Parts: sequence; structure tokens; C-alpha cells
Amino acid sequence: MNVFSKAMDTAASGLRAQGFRLRVVSENIANTDTPGYRRKTVSFDNTHNRATNTNTVSIGRVSFADAPFEKIYDPAHPMADADGNVEMSNVNLMIEMADGREAHRSYEANLASFKQARQMYSGLLELLKR
Repeated sequence: MNVFSKAMDTAASGLRAQGFRLRVVSENIANTDTPGYRRKTVSFDNTHNRATNTNTVSIGRVSFADAPFEKIYDPAHPMADADGNVEMSNVNLMIEMADGREAHRSYEANLASFKQARQMYSGLLELLKR
């Protein structure tokens, strides 16, 4: 495996990881108003592939945030407790928007790295053809 393929493999793993992170963020945003929904977070791991001698990003655990649920008083709600309180989700929309923006920018950076490695590899092949 040449150095360009290794660079593209590493960037592609970052693309997959950030794409997954965006899916988790979008799921959290979609469930902001769902009673009892726990915010999900994703972690990443560094994986070394001995066969290709590359480091890549792998998706680690998807865990639930420990933030407390927002309680609202709505005795008519079907999920209300004996006191009339409903535990809403623990999703903070501002945090999700910031996480989504960070994941988007990381995705774009990995895509730019992938494109740059591909262009360099194509340029090398053109030089070798001459």
C-alpha cells in the first residue's frame, strides 16, 4: 500500500466516523421533544491496521448522557407522574447544534485531505506517464 492510499484510507475512516456522529446528532435533535429520551453521544477510537501500517478512526461506544431530564408540569399528559410532572428529554438543542457544526467541519477537513491525496496521486501518475 503506497503512502497516498494510506492517506486516503485514514481520511475515509474519518469521513465514516464523522458521518456516524452527524447521524447521532440528528437523531438527538429529532427527539428533543420526546419525553424520556436520553441524549446519545459517540466516542472514537484510534485503530492501527498492522497489515497496511495505518492508523484509522473507528467508532467507539455510543453512550447515553447523564444530564438530568427537564421536568415540566402537565397533569393532562399521558406520561405524567402522580404529581403531574413529565420528564422530557435531556437534549440541549444548542449543544447539539454545536456538535453538529463540529462534526460537519471535521467531515469537510477529512474530505479535503482525501481530495488532496487523490490529486497528488493523480499528479504522480501523470508524471510517470511522460
